[in-house]
Amino acid sequence: MSFRRGVVRQSKFRHVFAQAWKAEHCIDDVRVSRVTWDTGLCAVNPKFIAVIIEAGGGGSFLVVPISKSGRIDQACPTVCGHAAPVLDIQWSPHDDNIIASASEDCTVKVWQIPDGGLTSPMTEPIVNLEGHSKRVGILAWHPTAFNILLTAGCDNVICVWNVGTGELVYHLSDAHPDLIYSVGWNKDGSAICTVCKDKALRVIDPRRGTVLKVKEKVHDGTRPMRAVFLSDGKILTTGFSRMSERQMALWDPKDLSEPMAVQEMDTSNGVLLPFYDPDTNMVYLCGKGDCTIRYFEVTDESPYVHFLSLHSSKEPQRGAGFLSKRGVDVNKCEIARFYKLHERKVEPISMTVPRKSDLFQGDLYPDTAGSEPALLADEWIAGQDAPPLLVSLSGGYSAPPSKHRDTLRSKPKLASQDSGTGATPPSATSGSAAKETEEEVPQPRVATRETDGNSERPKREEELLNELLAEMKALRAVVLAQSQRIELLERQLARIEDGDV
Repeated sequence: MSFRRGVVRQSKFRHVFAQAWKAEHCIDDVRVSRVTWDTGLCAVNPKFIAVIIEAGGGGSFLVVPISKSGRIDQACPTVCGHAAPVLDIQWSPHDDNIIASASEDCTVKVWQIPDGGLTSPMTEPIVNLEGHSKRVGILAWHPTAFNILLTAGCDNVICVWNVGTGELVYHLSDAHPDLIYSVGWNKDGSAICTVCKDKALRVIDPRRGTVLKVKEKVHDGTRPMRAVFLSDGKILTTGFSRMSERQMALWDPKDLSEPMAVQEMDTSNGVLLPFYDPDTNMVYLCGKGDCTIRYFEVTDESPYVHFLSLHSSKEPQRGAGFLSKRGVDVNKCEIARFYKLHERKVEPISMTVPRKSDLFQGDLYPDTAGSEPALLADEWIAGQDAPPLLVSLSGGYSAPPSKHRDTLRSKPKLASQDSGTGATPPSATSGSAAKETEEEVPQPRVATRETDGNSERPKREEELLNELLAEMKALRAVVLAQSQRIELLERQLARIEDGDV
């Protein structure tokens, strides 16, 4: 009688283990929001942790440095500019100081958090976006284009904004007949996937406003669903079966007739929130009210979705935040980190691959998306697509200052508004002034710098010309957005005149 050993699937993530941080490293006395909205209630980046909290007579969220631990004083300043509860918050992937918030007051606001955190309550956003007629519960920043933000509300409308100008650039009002549960961008931001209360999965081109693919009844249950694009273009969904069992399914947009894989979990009520890591191709499932976090690896081999393990604890989670890969500790082979929300506590949970070597483990950390955008907003609006710009995590990661970051601070001004030459935009003026200031600082070989002043003049003129061209491109984008806005308003006016509203 012979026994044949089963073939064990090879994967470096088979032994990933989760470990909660010690109590002294948690954040205590955080009054986590009790809002009945299926969102994580938390957003994390390499600089800050943001948590939606309880607030009387309005909506607010807490922002503290990621290194913060211990008790939060009740007098700690918050971001409190909304007139109704906050439903969702998301950090910009291209600026770790910029965060967007969506609220029941039908508005979306964009905030600039100072380095080091808040020193006083923040009530004035840098941008206020008003385009929804009902509460707004979904936010999604474009993964590669700077200052492009997608919002979805209970009015069944998706809006795409240019945050740098505050303009609504695309308005998708006819794609969904019912409440939108989830919206996610694909890798290069050329398409979005959505799931809706009508149980359908849609793939949409937001710039053309066209539905590219539809799959009816992705999950048979009536409870809310979620969908995320994977890096290879496949789509992963979570939902409920007809018997109220929680499910996860993998779909190929090229053929949506049948799912590639379906995994059934349990019969809990909490909506499964999927957190996807494109670098490791791992998916973490975190349910509100659950005491567990399940994690899976998605591969090209059948059955495609492989269960790895789960992290269990005694306390149920109210929500969770997922740290971007730029913030993990590569020296400890940490491949992911969650921030689990308890009723009054934020608890970090590290996902680690055990390794004996202290050297940088390159196979665990392929180059990951950095903070530099691949495109400007007007380039994406004009039809360009680009994959994320990647950075190495070897030796840790520190974000460089973005050369495009000033475009968020104020709207472009017309050249005629400036005094003096009348042709130099404010950014160019300040830039040339900064260069002249730098040249006035004593440097070695000052005599050589003075004699070469005439030869540097063409170089400065070329820089000014490049800045003028960039300003003109930004103005063209504003004109395009304004014309689309006028067209939208004219259609709404025609509907009112025809008695359709």
